Amino acid sequence: MEVVWAAGQVGALWVAVMLGLIVLPSALGISLGISEAYMWVLVKTLEWATMRLQKGVKKPQPQMPQTSTANGIIERDETPMEQEIARLHRADFEFSHIFYFCRKGFEAIVEDEVTQRFSSEELLSWNLLTRTNVNFHYISLRLTIVWVIGVIVRYCFLLPLRVTLAAIGIMSMIAGTTVVGQLPNGSVKNYLSEVVHLTCSRILVRALSGTIRYHNKENRPQKGGICVANHTSPIDAIILTNDGCYAMVGQVHGGLMGVIQRATVKACPHVWFERSEIKDRHLVTKRLREHVADKSKLPILIFPEGTCINNTSVMMFKKGSFEIGGTIYPVAIKYDPQFGDAFWNSSKYNIVSYLLRIMTSWAIVCNVWYLPPMVRKEDEDAVQFANRVRSAIARQGGLTELPWDGGLKRAKVKDTFKEEQQKNYSKMLVRNGSVG
Repeated sequence: MEVVWAAGQVGALWVAVMLGLIVLPSALGISLGISEAYMWVLVKTLEWATMRLQKGVKKPQPQMPQTSTANGIIERDETPMEQEIARLHRADFEFSHIFYFCRKGFEAIVEDEVTQRFSSEELLSWNLLTRTNVNFHYISLRLTIVWVIGVIVRYCFLLPLRVTLAAIGIMSMIAGTTVVGQLPNGSVKNYLSEVVHLTCSRILVRALSGTIRYHNKENRPQKGGICVANHTSPIDAIILTNDGCYAMVGQVHGGLMGVIQRATVKACPHVWFERSEIKDRHLVTKRLREHVADKSKLPILIFPEGTCINNTSVMMFKKGSFEIGGTIYPVAIKYDPQFGDAFWNSSKYNIVSYLLRIMTSWAIVCNVWYLPPMVRKEDEDAVQFANRVRSAIARQGGLTELPWDGGLKRAKVKDTFKEEQQKNYSKMLVRNGSVG
């Protein structure tokens, strides 16, 4: 009985400390400086570890394979195929001309620019996490001790703390939106709904040890508009709702996610689709247009890439989001992988494994830029508008702009793309037409 009583006292103290030092300040949107102090200690520790690592690798390390700090593992020839074909047009055909295309083929096989966007970004320096191919923590005794202390802190302190905060945030979201959803539609209900969403999102951000810097807040999305952003992780939505409220768009789920969806839609005009409806593009467009037409409703949050990319690039935006009409509010999100990898490789990790990796990282640090609103021009179709918005997001976030469909994460290249490259190659051989 005494053991049970002592455990109850410890649990009560744990919850009281969290409520007083984390949950309440988060709900009020204030900081007690704990997160800032934690980040300062973390940065200094990682700087020290980097210095120790640099000193250690200068000595002979037979057990450690040599690695390059470059992002790529091959040296590419950046000459576009169109330019190379134009150059070859000026000379008689020789069998050596095929070497250029052979080299391009080998480059694509070894390291193509598409599939590498679906794996975690390479770090330039070790961040004291065990998610690496090299056993850096064996370089010196002091580095090993610091790494072991880090493992204990992350799994024995940070993980229980973050799981508890996440549970509080999720339960508060379900309870709050359920209560607010019982109120009649009106300004009071809308105000309380925004308060609940903001409060719970702030708690969830604290559960991730999130440090977020929002830039150009004067460009924040307004009601009746559409917010589009590059997509790295499911937590992108939490990162954005920490600074403002949005109407989410997505497919109806089951389990805990389904409970959250059914509760939140009672208080906020989210747009959830059944699996059979999401395939009907006209029905989706119709419902989104009705939402945008009502200027009293929250801006819609959409991730046009349709899948998670590793935060090094922005891939093709689906045109459906840009056929609706209305004002587009672009947002660029850039995570700092030094403190934790926010990218969700859904083909490798399920949602539970991903959340465990997030909860056992040091922190989630990112920058969010609100870009000036954009509208579709008269002489511009939906695809051109989508590409213009994508380019603006890529430039601001320092991301590589790629024309490929993110659907290649799970699907093969369409035959039309293959045929287009084959036609270009055949034109070079028979010299009967221009490339393009």
